[in-house]
Amino acid sequence: MIKDKINNWIKESLGQEDLALVHPKILEHGDYSVIVSDKTANQDFEILKKNKSEFIESVDFAPPRFINLHLSKEFFKNSLKEIIEKGENFGKSEHAKGFKVMVEHTDPNYFKRLHIGHYMPMAIGSTLANVFRWNGADVKEACYYSDVGLQAAKAVWAMKQEIKEDPYVYGTKAYDTDESAKKEIIEINKKIYEHSDSEVDALYKAGSEESVKGFNEVYKKFGINFDLYFYESEAAKVGSELVRKNIGKVFENSDGAVIFRAEDHDPKLHTRVFINSEGIPTYEAKDLGLAQIKSEKYPHDLSVVVTANEQKDYFRVLLAALELVSPELHKKTKHISHGTLRLATGKMSSRTGNVILAEDLIEEVKSRTKGDERVAIGAIKYMILRQAIGNDIVFDLEKSVSTEGDSGVYLQYAHARACSVLEKSKFSPPAKGEMSQTEGVR
Repeated sequence: MIKDKINNWIKESLGQEDLALVHPKILEHGDYSVIVSDKTANQDFEILKKNKSEFIESVDFAPPRFINLHLSKEFFKNSLKEIIEKGENFGKSEHAKGFKVMVEHTDPNYFKRLHIGHYMPMAIGSTLANVFRWNGADVKEACYYSDVGLQAAKAVWAMKQEIKEDPYVYGTKAYDTDESAKKEIIEINKKIYEHSDSEVDALYKAGSEESVKGFNEVYKKFGINFDLYFYESEAAKVGSELVRKNIGKVFENSDGAVIFRAEDHDPKLHTRVFINSEGIPTYEAKDLGLAQIKSEKYPHDLSVVVTANEQKDYFRVLLAALELVSPELHKKTKHISHGTLRLATGKMSSRTGNVILAEDLIEEVKSRTKGDERVAIGAIKYMILRQAIGNDIVFDLEKSVSTEGDSGVYLQYAHARACSVLEKSKFSPPAKGEMSQTEGVR
């Protein structure tokens, strides 16, 4: 890989390694930038400038610490030749062949509609699954539904009131402002867990089915096909048993609750509750149970979990607990976090109803792409995937559908034009090893 070659060249030239090598945000600044110490920046720049290589065209300095590197035309020429020769196998790795991978992503809550923020894990998770799959791995995409919890109880309470607005939003407002309603919602939450009230069960079932129907409509448009579904309700029982089984070893009783003092194992971590004082397992306990259920339903080599950045600390504690409860599962589990997707108006909140629904964004982008849904979906995906996974994204409608520059629409247009040119030229890639230095470049 060119990045490895550049790192080796920097190491040989400067006698340093592990220097940060990044892509500049502005393309004109170079193909790569190496970040050096501001104390030696000028000296490092002069050395790299003199020690040019066959794959570096030019080097320039952006004070105080950036040395910009421009790749040579010869590099791009050779890269193009390699791409044509390898065809659809370009970039493939043999390491993943036969590897069993589970990629969990999206994970919506029952009674909450999918909003544009869900496009982040959908795009990133499904793309990771595709990359593993393309490289020969046996991949299962999984979705973990939050099918129980206060969000369900709030919505069911609102449904009992026979209101016309969004039940979850209405129930949340009541929970936050009306003490009497809050008590009723807490009681409904217990009834949902216990299945002890037929009316609550019926409302819960109707609302759940409506939620899943809405989710599936968006998944279909986005081209996502989940292989496995897991549910918070099933993980709760397994997780609760795991936690109670490990009291005294990993967990401890505290004021009626069961906690994990993570800081005893890593000073950077903090204590979290795994079973609350009412005996109900928390998200932490459920995720422990989920890890076990996953391994039973699909024995895997790697389990990737995709969530938002705000859950980073949560997963650090969870993985610390998992390492003590099940070291083997811990080794196989990888958490990947992503930024948030925002509009220019700021952060959304499903609690207040201040959201842009997922299907609404598709329709808005469609209206700007001559009604073509596939082009619209491509535009949305590209706006997410074009940036580093951990970055927050301000979604710009105009840029997303631009036919010039860095957009999914432009790439699709360029691909269509390239296919048209190749078709008219009657060009077909030669067999491997048959291409000359100039053949095929027209």
